[in-house]
Amino acid sequence: MGLLSRKATGNSHVQDSSYFLGWQEYEKNPYEEKKNPEGIIQMGLAENQLSFDLLESWLAKNPDPAGFKRDGQSIFRELALFQDYHGLHAFKKALIEFMSEIRGNEVTFDPNNIVLAAGATSANEILMFCLAEPGDAFLLPTPYYPGFDRDLKWRTGVEIVPIQCTSSNGFQITETALEEAYQHAQKQNLKVKGVLVTNPSNPLGTTMSCNELNLLVDFIAAKNIHLISDEIYSGTVFSSPGFISIMELLKDRNCENTEVWNRVHIVYSLSKDLGLPGFRVGALYSNDDMVVAAATKMSSFGLVSSQTQYLLSAMLSDKKFTRNYISENQKRLKQRQKTLVSGLEKAGISCLKSNAGLFCWVDMRHLLSSNTFEAEMELWKKIVYDVKLNISPGSSCHCTEPGWFRVCFANMSAETLHLSMQRLKAFVDSTTNLHNHQSVKNSRRKSLTKWVFRLSFDDREPCGER
Repeated sequence: MGLLSRKATGNSHVQDSSYFLGWQEYEKNPYEEKKNPEGIIQMGLAENQLSFDLLESWLAKNPDPAGFKRDGQSIFRELALFQDYHGLHAFKKALIEFMSEIRGNEVTFDPNNIVLAAGATSANEILMFCLAEPGDAFLLPTPYYPGFDRDLKWRTGVEIVPIQCTSSNGFQITETALEEAYQHAQKQNLKVKGVLVTNPSNPLGTTMSCNELNLLVDFIAAKNIHLISDEIYSGTVFSSPGFISIMELLKDRNCENTEVWNRVHIVYSLSKDLGLPGFRVGALYSNDDMVVAAATKMSSFGLVSSQTQYLLSAMLSDKKFTRNYISENQKRLKQRQKTLVSGLEKAGISCLKSNAGLFCWVDMRHLLSSNTFEAEMELWKKIVYDVKLNISPGSSCHCTEPGWFRVCFANMSAETLHLSMQRLKAFVDSTTNLHNHQSVKNSRRKSLTKWVFRLSFDDREPCGER
Protein backbone atom coordinates (compact mmCIF):
# COMPACT_ATOMS: atom_id res chain seq x y z
CA MET A 1 0.00 0.00 0.00
CA GLY A 2 2.93 2.32 0.71
CA LEU A 3 3.79 2.29 -2.99
CA LEU A 4 0.45 3.87 -3.91
CA SER A 5 -0.67 7.49 -3.67
CA ARG A 6 -3.12 8.82 -1.08
CA LYS A 7 -5.54 9.46 -3.95
CA ALA A 8 -5.42 5.80 -4.97
CA THR A 9 -5.87 4.44 -1.46
CA GLY A 10 -8.25 7.04 -0.03
CA ASN A 11 -12.02 6.69 0.26
CA SER A 12 -12.95 10.12 -1.10
CA HIS A 13 -14.38 8.44 -4.21
CA VAL A 14 -17.55 7.84 -2.07
CA GLN A 15 -17.88 4.31 -3.44
CA ASP A 16 -19.20 3.32 0.00
CA SER A 17 -22.30 5.53 -0.42
CA SER A 18 -25.61 3.66 -0.17
CA TYR A 19 -26.23 4.86 -3.73
CA PHE A 20 -23.35 2.69 -4.99
CA LEU A 21 -23.80 -0.07 -2.41
CA GLY A 22 -27.29 -0.71 -3.78
CA TRP A 23 -25.80 -1.25 -7.22
CA GLN A 24 -23.31 -3.73 -5.78
CA GLU A 25 -26.10 -5.75 -4.18
CA TYR A 26 -28.01 -5.74 -7.45
CA GLU A 27 -24.97 -7.00 -9.36
CA LYS A 28 -24.67 -9.93 -6.95
CA ASN A 29 -28.27 -10.99 -7.57
CA PRO A 30 -29.73 -9.31 -10.70
CA TYR A 31 -33.35 -9.96 -11.62
CA GLU A 32 -33.92 -11.88 -14.84
CA GLU A 33 -37.42 -12.90 -15.83
CA LYS A 34 -36.53 -16.54 -16.58
CA LYS A 35 -33.08 -17.19 -15.10
CA ASN A 36 -33.49 -15.35 -11.79
CA PRO A 37 -37.11 -14.23 -11.20
CA GLU A 38 -36.47 -13.75 -7.47
CA GLY A 39 -33.50 -11.44 -8.04
CA ILE A 40 -33.13 -7.73 -7.25
CA ILE A 41 -34.79 -5.34 -9.71
CA GLN A 42 -32.58 -2.38 -10.57
CA MET A 43 -34.49 0.83 -9.84
CA GLY A 44 -31.44 2.86 -8.88
CA LEU A 45 -30.12 3.39 -12.40
CA ALA A 46 -31.28 6.47 -14.34
CA GLU A 47 -31.09 4.92 -17.78
CA ASN A 48 -33.44 5.49 -20.70
CA GLN A 49 -34.22 2.23 -22.48
CA LEU A 50 -37.68 3.19 -23.75
CA SER A 51 -36.76 4.29 -27.28
CA PHE A 52 -34.03 1.92 -28.44
CA ASP A 53 -36.29 0.68 -31.22
CA LEU A 54 -36.28 4.17 -32.77
CA LEU A 55 -32.48 4.27 -32.76
CA GLU A 56 -32.19 0.74 -34.12
CA SER A 57 -34.69 1.50 -36.86
CA TRP A 58 -32.63 4.50 -37.94
CA LEU A 59 -29.45 2.40 -37.99
CA ALA A 60 -31.15 -0.25 -40.14
CA LYS A 61 -32.18 2.41 -42.65
CA ASN A 62 -28.76 4.12 -42.61
CA PRO A 63 -26.12 1.37 -42.82
CA ASP A 64 -23.30 3.63 -44.04
CA PRO A 65 -22.66 5.58 -40.79
CA ALA A 66 -22.88 2.41 -38.67
CA GLY A 67 -20.49 0.67 -41.09
CA PHE A 68 -18.06 3.63 -41.14
CA LYS A 69 -18.82 4.34 -44.77
CA ARG A 70 -19.50 7.43 -46.84
CA ASP A 71 -21.42 7.02 -50.11
CA GLY A 72 -20.84 3.28 -49.83
CA GLN A 73 -17.07 3.64 -49.49
CA SER A 74 -15.21 2.70 -46.31
CA ILE A 75 -13.72 5.58 -44.30
CA PHE A 76 -12.52 3.31 -41.52
CA ARG A 77 -8.88 4.32 -42.02
CA GLU A 78 -9.79 8.03 -41.90
CA LEU A 79 -11.69 7.60 -38.61
CA ALA A 80 -9.14 5.26 -37.06
CA LEU A 81 -6.18 7.62 -37.49
CA PHE A 82 -5.32 10.53 -35.20
CA GLN A 83 -7.90 13.25 -34.57
CA ASP A 84 -7.16 16.36 -32.52
CA TYR A 85 -9.09 17.13 -29.36
CA HIS A 86 -11.25 19.85 -30.92
CA GLY A 87 -13.65 17.23 -32.24
CA LEU A 88 -15.27 16.78 -35.64
CA HIS A 89 -16.91 20.00 -36.78
CA ALA A 90 -19.82 18.10 -38.35
CA PHE A 91 -20.62 16.45 -35.05
CA LYS A 92 -20.35 19.65 -32.99
CA LYS A 93 -22.67 21.40 -35.43
CA ALA A 94 -25.19 18.52 -35.31
CA LEU A 95 -25.02 18.40 -31.50
CA ILE A 96 -25.72 22.10 -30.92
CA GLU A 97 -28.62 21.98 -33.38
CA PHE A 98 -30.05 19.02 -31.46
CA MET A 99 -29.65 20.99 -28.22
CA SER A 100 -31.52 23.92 -29.79
CA GLU A 101 -34.29 21.64 -31.04
CA ILE A 102 -34.82 20.20 -27.55
CA ARG A 103 -35.25 23.78 -26.31
CA GLY A 104 -37.91 24.49 -28.94
CA ASN A 105 -35.35 26.47 -30.96
CA GLU A 106 -35.82 29.32 -28.47
CA VAL A 107 -32.04 29.56 -28.18
CA THR A 108 -29.15 28.85 -30.54
CA PHE A 109 -25.61 27.77 -29.74
CA ASP A 110 -22.23 28.53 -31.33
CA PRO A 111 -20.25 25.39 -32.32
CA ASN A 112 -17.04 27.24 -31.44
CA ASN A 113 -18.17 27.47 -27.81
CA ILE A 114 -18.77 23.77 -27.23
CA VAL A 115 -16.17 21.37 -25.84
CA LEU A 116 -16.64 17.63 -26.19
CA ALA A 117 -15.95 15.30 -23.28
CA ALA A 118 -16.36 11.64 -22.36
CA GLY A 119 -19.78 12.12 -20.77
CA ALA A 120 -21.24 14.71 -18.42
CA THR A 121 -19.04 13.32 -15.62
CA SER A 122 -15.94 14.41 -17.50
CA ALA A 123 -17.50 17.75 -18.56
CA ASN A 124 -18.38 18.68 -14.97
CA GLU A 125 -14.92 17.77 -13.70
CA ILE A 126 -13.27 19.81 -16.46
CA LEU A 127 -15.31 22.84 -15.42
CA MET A 128 -14.21 22.35 -11.81
CA PHE A 129 -10.59 22.35 -12.91
CA CYS A 130 -11.17 25.46 -15.03
CA LEU A 131 -13.12 27.51 -12.48
CA ALA A 132 -11.82 26.56 -9.03
CA GLU A 133 -8.69 25.87 -7.05
CA PRO A 134 -8.40 22.93 -4.63
CA GLY A 135 -10.18 23.97 -1.45
CA ASP A 136 -12.59 26.34 -3.21
CA ALA A 137 -16.31 25.56 -3.01
CA PHE A 138 -19.39 25.21 -5.18
CA LEU A 139 -22.90 25.50 -3.77
CA LEU A 140 -25.35 22.71 -4.74
CA PRO A 141 -29.08 22.59 -3.89
CA THR A 142 -30.23 19.49 -2.05
CA PRO A 143 -31.19 16.85 -2.83
CA TYR A 144 -28.55 16.35 -5.51
CA TYR A 145 -27.15 13.51 -7.64
CA PRO A 146 -24.92 11.35 -5.38
CA GLY A 147 -22.26 11.04 -8.08
CA PHE A 148 -21.42 14.74 -7.73
CA ASP A 149 -19.51 13.93 -4.54
CA ARG A 150 -17.18 11.96 -6.80
CA ASP A 151 -17.36 13.92 -10.06
CA LEU A 152 -16.77 17.39 -8.62
CA LYS A 153 -14.52 16.67 -5.66
CA TRP A 154 -12.45 13.52 -5.96
CA ARG A 155 -9.60 14.61 -8.24
CA THR A 156 -10.12 18.38 -8.18
CA GLY A 157 -10.08 18.99 -4.42
CA VAL A 158 -13.13 21.25 -4.77
CA GLU A 159 -15.58 21.28 -1.85
CA ILE A 160 -19.39 21.05 -2.03
CA VAL A 161 -21.54 23.20 0.26
CA PRO A 162 -25.23 22.21 0.22
CA ILE A 163 -28.03 24.70 -0.37
CA GLN A 164 -30.63 23.25 2.00
CA CYS A 165 -33.97 22.85 0.22
CA THR A 166 -37.04 21.30 1.84
CA SER A 167 -40.34 19.63 0.99
CA SER A 168 -42.29 22.63 2.33
CA ASN A 169 -42.06 24.28 -1.11
CA GLY A 170 -41.35 21.23 -3.27
CA PHE A 171 -37.56 21.50 -2.71
CA GLN A 172 -37.32 24.75 -4.68
CA ILE A 173 -34.35 27.05 -4.18
CA THR A 174 -34.99 30.15 -2.09
CA GLU A 175 -33.03 33.35 -1.61
CA THR A 176 -32.67 32.55 2.09
CA ALA A 177 -31.26 29.08 1.40
CA LEU A 178 -28.75 30.50 -1.10
CA GLU A 179 -27.52 33.15 1.31
CA GLU A 180 -27.31 30.72 4.23
CA ALA A 181 -25.19 28.31 2.16
CA TYR A 182 -22.89 31.14 1.10
CA GLN A 183 -22.48 32.35 4.67
CA HIS A 184 -21.87 28.79 5.88
CA ALA A 185 -19.07 28.40 3.34
CA GLN A 186 -17.48 31.65 4.46
CA LYS A 187 -17.57 30.54 8.10
CA GLN A 188 -15.63 27.48 7.00
CA ASN A 189 -13.11 29.76 5.27
CA LEU A 190 -14.11 28.39 1.87
CA LYS A 191 -13.98 30.63 -1.17
CA VAL A 192 -17.22 30.16 -3.11
CA LYS A 193 -16.54 30.02 -6.85
CA GLY A 194 -20.03 29.20 -8.05
CA VAL A 195 -23.35 27.40 -7.92
CA LEU A 196 -24.10 24.16 -9.76
CA VAL A 197 -27.69 23.08 -10.45
CA THR A 198 -29.28 20.25 -12.43
CA ASN A 199 -32.19 21.37 -14.59
CA PRO A 200 -34.30 19.27 -14.89
CA SER A 201 -33.42 18.08 -11.42
CA ASN A 202 -31.87 14.76 -10.58
CA PRO A 203 -33.32 13.33 -8.30
CA LEU A 204 -36.53 15.43 -8.17
CA GLY A 205 -37.62 15.00 -11.79
CA THR A 206 -38.75 18.65 -11.95
CA THR A 207 -37.83 21.64 -14.10
CA MET A 208 -36.66 24.84 -12.48
CA SER A 209 -39.07 27.76 -12.43
CA CYS A 210 -38.39 31.19 -13.92
CA ASN A 211 -38.31 32.55 -10.40
CA GLU A 212 -35.54 30.14 -9.37
CA LEU A 213 -33.50 30.84 -12.50
CA ASN A 214 -33.79 34.60 -12.05
CA LEU A 215 -32.85 34.19 -8.41
CA LEU A 216 -29.71 32.28 -9.38
CA VAL A 217 -28.65 34.84 -12.00
CA ASP A 218 -29.16 37.70 -9.54
CA PHE A 219 -27.22 35.79 -6.88
CA ILE A 220 -24.15 35.02 -9.01
CA ALA A 221 -24.16 38.59 -10.31
CA ALA A 222 -24.17 39.97 -6.76
CA LYS A 223 -21.48 37.56 -5.53
CA ASN A 224 -19.39 37.72 -8.72
CA ILE A 225 -19.28 33.93 -9.06
CA HIS A 226 -20.08 31.27 -11.70
CA LEU A 227 -23.21 29.26 -12.46
CA ILE A 228 -23.10 25.78 -13.99
CA SER A 229 -26.40 24.44 -15.31
CA ASP A 230 -26.27 20.69 -15.84
CA GLU A 231 -28.99 20.16 -18.44
CA ILE A 232 -28.47 16.52 -19.37
CA TYR A 233 -32.18 15.74 -18.81
CA SER A 234 -33.44 18.64 -20.93
CA GLY A 235 -34.91 16.34 -23.59
CA THR A 236 -36.84 14.23 -21.07
CA VAL A 237 -39.40 16.93 -20.14
CA PHE A 238 -42.75 15.27 -20.85
CA SER A 239 -45.35 17.64 -19.39
CA SER A 240 -45.85 21.23 -18.27
CA PRO A 241 -44.31 23.39 -17.08
CA GLY A 242 -41.88 23.30 -19.96
CA PHE A 243 -38.10 23.39 -19.77
CA ILE A 244 -36.33 26.76 -19.68
CA SER A 245 -32.61 26.63 -20.38
CA ILE A 246 -30.44 29.04 -18.45
CA MET A 247 -29.19 30.32 -21.82
CA GLU A 248 -32.74 31.19 -22.84
CA LEU A 249 -33.23 33.13 -19.62
CA LEU A 250 -29.99 35.08 -20.13
CA LYS A 251 -31.10 36.10 -23.61
CA ASP A 252 -34.53 37.16 -22.34
CA ARG A 253 -32.76 39.34 -19.77
CA ASN A 254 -30.45 40.82 -22.46
CA CYS A 255 -27.35 39.63 -20.62
CA GLU A 256 -25.18 39.18 -23.76
CA ASN A 257 -22.96 42.16 -23.03
CA THR A 258 -22.74 41.74 -19.27
CA GLU A 259 -20.20 39.98 -17.06
CA VAL A 260 -22.77 37.35 -16.14
CA TRP A 261 -22.89 36.16 -19.76
CA ASN A 262 -19.35 34.76 -19.46
CA ARG A 263 -19.92 33.24 -16.02
CA VAL A 264 -22.77 30.89 -16.93
CA HIS A 265 -21.85 27.47 -18.33
CA ILE A 266 -23.95 24.51 -19.53
CA VAL A 267 -23.21 20.79 -19.29
CA TYR A 268 -24.95 18.40 -21.68
CA SER A 269 -24.82 14.74 -22.66
CA LEU A 270 -26.53 12.22 -24.92
CA SER A 271 -26.64 9.64 -22.12
CA LYS A 272 -30.20 10.44 -20.98
CA ASP A 273 -32.01 12.04 -23.92
CA LEU A 274 -30.82 9.47 -26.48
CA GLY A 275 -30.20 6.69 -23.98
CA LEU A 276 -26.54 6.30 -24.96
CA PRO A 277 -24.51 6.32 -21.70
CA GLY A 278 -22.18 3.67 -23.11
CA PHE A 279 -21.16 5.96 -25.97
CA ARG A 280 -19.66 8.45 -23.47
CA VAL A 281 -20.75 11.61 -25.28
CA GLY A 282 -20.81 14.74 -23.16
CA ALA A 283 -20.13 18.42 -23.69
CA LEU A 284 -19.75 21.71 -21.93
CA TYR A 285 -20.80 25.04 -23.38
CA SER A 286 -19.44 28.42 -22.33
CA ASN A 287 -19.48 31.96 -23.67
CA ASP A 288 -16.09 32.59 -22.05
CA ASP A 289 -13.31 32.11 -24.63
CA MET A 290 -10.74 31.43 -21.92
CA VAL A 291 -12.87 28.68 -20.38
CA VAL A 292 -13.43 27.13 -23.81
CA ALA A 293 -9.71 27.20 -24.61
CA ALA A 294 -8.67 25.69 -21.27
CA ALA A 295 -11.45 23.09 -21.31
CA THR A 296 -10.54 22.06 -24.86
CA LYS A 297 -6.97 21.31 -23.77
CA MET A 298 -8.17 19.41 -20.72
CA SER A 299 -10.59 17.36 -22.83
CA SER A 300 -7.62 15.47 -24.29
CA PHE A 301 -7.80 13.25 -21.18
CA GLY A 302 -11.32 12.10 -22.07
CA LEU A 303 -12.09 12.33 -25.78
CA VAL A 304 -15.10 11.09 -27.71
CA SER A 305 -13.98 8.62 -30.36
CA SER A 306 -14.04 9.72 -34.01
CA GLN A 307 -16.17 6.68 -34.88
CA THR A 308 -18.81 7.72 -32.35
CA GLN A 309 -18.78 11.31 -33.55
CA TYR A 310 -19.17 10.25 -37.19
CA LEU A 311 -22.10 7.94 -36.47
CA LEU A 312 -23.96 10.43 -34.29
CA SER A 313 -23.32 13.41 -36.56
CA ALA A 314 -25.23 11.53 -39.26
CA MET A 315 -28.04 10.56 -36.88
CA LEU A 316 -28.48 14.01 -35.33
CA SER A 317 -28.32 15.72 -38.73
CA ASP A 318 -31.42 13.80 -39.78
CA LYS A 319 -33.97 16.41 -38.66
CA LYS A 320 -36.99 14.30 -39.49
CA PHE A 321 -35.62 11.56 -37.25
CA THR A 322 -34.68 13.88 -34.36
CA ARG A 323 -38.06 15.63 -34.33
CA ASN A 324 -39.90 12.31 -34.26
CA TYR A 325 -37.52 10.85 -31.66
CA ILE A 326 -37.84 13.76 -29.22
CA SER A 327 -41.63 13.75 -29.45
CA GLU A 328 -42.09 9.98 -29.22
CA ASN A 329 -39.52 9.56 -26.44
CA GLN A 330 -41.27 12.18 -24.32
CA LYS A 331 -44.65 10.47 -24.85
CA ARG A 332 -43.18 7.15 -23.70
CA LEU A 333 -41.54 8.72 -20.66
CA LYS A 334 -44.83 10.35 -19.69
CA GLN A 335 -46.71 7.06 -19.94
CA ARG A 336 -44.05 5.15 -18.02
CA GLN A 337 -43.95 7.75 -15.25
CA LYS A 338 -47.73 7.56 -15.03
CA THR A 339 -47.45 3.77 -14.60
CA LEU A 340 -44.99 4.16 -11.74
CA VAL A 341 -47.05 6.83 -9.96
CA SER A 342 -50.18 4.70 -10.30
CA GLY A 343 -48.39 1.67 -8.90
CA LEU A 344 -47.07 3.68 -5.97
CA GLU A 345 -50.55 5.06 -5.24
CA LYS A 346 -51.98 1.53 -5.12
CA ALA A 347 -49.33 0.76 -2.51
CA GLY A 348 -50.35 3.85 -0.52
CA ILE A 349 -47.23 5.79 -1.46
CA SER A 350 -47.10 9.30 -2.93
CA CYS A 351 -44.32 11.19 -4.68
CA LEU A 352 -43.34 14.72 -5.60
CA LYS A 353 -45.21 15.92 -8.68
CA SER A 354 -42.74 15.72 -11.54
CA ASN A 355 -42.61 16.54 -15.24
CA ALA A 356 -39.19 15.32 -16.39
CA GLY A 357 -36.41 12.83 -15.91
CA LEU A 358 -36.21 9.06 -15.64
CA PHE A 359 -37.26 8.78 -11.99
CA CYS A 360 -39.65 9.96 -9.30
CA TRP A 361 -38.87 11.43 -5.88
CA VAL A 362 -40.88 9.13 -3.66
CA ASP A 363 -42.22 9.93 -0.19
CA MET A 364 -41.97 6.93 2.19
CA ARG A 365 -41.81 8.92 5.40
CA HIS A 366 -44.94 7.19 6.70
CA LEU A 367 -43.13 3.83 6.51
CA LEU A 368 -40.27 4.90 8.81
CA SER A 369 -40.14 3.51 12.34
CA SER A 370 -38.93 6.95 13.45
CA ASN A 371 -38.14 10.29 11.85
CA THR A 372 -34.40 9.58 11.57
CA PHE A 373 -31.88 8.70 8.91
CA GLU A 374 -31.15 5.51 10.83
CA ALA A 375 -34.77 4.51 10.25
CA GLU A 376 -34.41 5.46 6.58
CA MET A 377 -31.43 3.11 6.23
CA GLU A 378 -33.37 0.39 8.05
CA LEU A 379 -36.24 0.77 5.56
CA TRP A 380 -33.85 0.91 2.60
CA LYS A 381 -32.17 -2.35 3.62
CA LYS A 382 -35.54 -4.08 3.89
CA ILE A 383 -36.49 -2.88 0.40
CA VAL A 384 -33.17 -4.01 -1.08
CA TYR A 385 -32.75 -7.35 0.71
CA ASP A 386 -36.35 -8.43 1.39
CA VAL A 387 -38.43 -6.74 -1.31
CA LYS A 388 -35.49 -7.00 -3.69
CA LEU A 389 -35.76 -3.57 -5.26
CA ASN A 390 -32.70 -1.36 -5.50
CA ILE A 391 -33.80 2.23 -4.96
CA SER A 392 -31.71 5.19 -3.80
CA PRO A 393 -32.26 6.58 -0.28
CA GLY A 394 -32.60 10.33 0.08
CA SER A 395 -29.66 10.49 2.46
CA SER A 396 -27.36 9.46 -0.42
CA CYS A 397 -28.67 12.54 -2.24
CA HIS A 398 -28.02 14.71 0.85
CA CYS A 399 -31.73 15.27 1.43
CA THR A 400 -32.33 17.01 4.77
CA GLU A 401 -35.50 15.02 5.52
CA PRO A 402 -35.48 11.24 6.16
CA GLY A 403 -37.85 9.03 4.19
CA TRP A 404 -37.49 10.22 0.60
CA PHE A 405 -36.22 7.86 -2.12
CA ARG A 406 -35.35 8.14 -5.81
CA VAL A 407 -37.05 5.43 -7.88
CA CYS A 408 -36.16 4.98 -11.58
CA PHE A 409 -38.70 3.78 -14.14
CA ALA A 410 -37.16 3.94 -17.65
CA ASN A 411 -34.45 1.26 -17.45
CA MET A 412 -36.75 -1.76 -17.50
CA SER A 413 -39.68 -3.29 -19.33
CA ALA A 414 -43.27 -2.44 -18.45
CA GLU A 415 -43.67 -5.98 -17.13
CA THR A 416 -40.71 -5.63 -14.80
CA LEU A 417 -42.01 -2.29 -13.52
CA HIS A 418 -45.39 -3.91 -12.85
CA LEU A 419 -43.67 -6.70 -10.89
CA SER A 420 -41.68 -4.19 -8.86
CA MET A 421 -44.90 -2.42 -7.87
CA GLN A 422 -46.48 -5.75 -6.89
CA ARG A 423 -43.52 -6.48 -4.66
CA LEU A 424 -43.64 -3.04 -3.09
CA LYS A 425 -47.39 -3.19 -2.45
CA ALA A 426 -47.06 -6.61 -0.80
CA PHE A 427 -44.35 -5.22 1.46
CA VAL A 428 -46.36 -2.13 2.42
CA ASP A 429 -49.46 -4.25 3.06
CA SER A 430 -47.53 -6.65 5.29
CA THR A 431 -45.88 -3.75 7.11
CA THR A 432 -49.26 -2.05 7.64
CA ASN A 433 -50.87 -5.29 8.83
CA LEU A 434 -48.00 -5.90 11.23
CA HIS A 435 -48.29 -2.34 12.52
CA ASN A 436 -52.05 -2.68 12.95
CA HIS A 437 -51.63 -6.03 14.70
CA GLN A 438 -49.03 -4.52 17.02
CA SER A 439 -51.32 -1.56 17.72
CA VAL A 440 -54.22 -3.88 18.62
CA LYS A 441 -51.88 -5.97 20.76
CA ASN A 442 -50.59 -2.89 22.55
CA SER A 443 -54.16 -1.63 23.02
CA ARG A 444 -55.19 -4.97 24.56
CA ARG A 445 -52.15 -4.94 26.78
CA LYS A 446 -53.01 -1.43 28.00
CA SER A 447 -56.65 -2.47 28.61
CA LEU A 448 -55.52 -5.55 30.53
CA THR A 449 -53.11 -3.48 32.59
CA LYS A 450 -55.87 -1.01 33.45
CA TRP A 451 -58.24 -3.89 34.39
CA VAL A 452 -55.61 -5.56 36.59
CA PHE A 453 -54.81 -2.23 38.21
CA ARG A 454 -58.52 -1.53 38.85
CA LEU A 455 -59.07 -5.04 40.23
CA SER A 456 -56.07 -4.70 42.49
CA PHE A 457 -57.28 -1.31 43.65
CA ASP A 458 -60.79 -2.60 44.39
CA ASP A 459 -59.48 -5.55 46.42
CA ARG A 460 -57.31 -3.48 48.75
CA GLU A 461 -58.21 -3.39 52.38
CA PRO A 462 -59.54 -0.06 53.67
CA CYS A 463 -56.97 2.07 55.50
CA GLY A 464 -56.89 1.51 59.24
CA GLU A 465 -58.59 -1.90 59.13
CA ARG A 466 -55.51 -4.13 59.11
